[in-house]
Amino acid sequence: MASSKGYFEYISEQLSGLDGVTYRAMMGEYIIYCNGKIVGGIYDDRFLVKPTESAKRMMPGAPFESPYEGAKEMLLVDNVDDREFLAELIEAIAAELPAPKKKK
Repeated sequence: MASSKGYFEYISEQLSGLDGVTYRAMMGEYIIYCNGKIVGGIYDDRFLVKPTESAKRMMPGAPFESPYEGAKEMLLVDNVDDREFLAELIEAIAAELPAPKKKK
């Protein structure tokens, strides 16, 4: 099942105040980048983020879910209505991730 355009638009609106956030549509789902780093995505109308230490600390008890069969599990963000929380979460995850590798 692919994610709905409406859910994607809602999440992208919630993240619209953040600098450096971009999206990429891929096979009916959406990958979310912050400053060129993959921080999460929208899969089957679920907002999932990488399980960094800061994400786990900010969302204690958040369930781990697989975005698709065979993928590494990610954390489910259920507090998608709080823009401030989402901005803080995305920025914290991006700060923890290594810089993207240069393409040859």
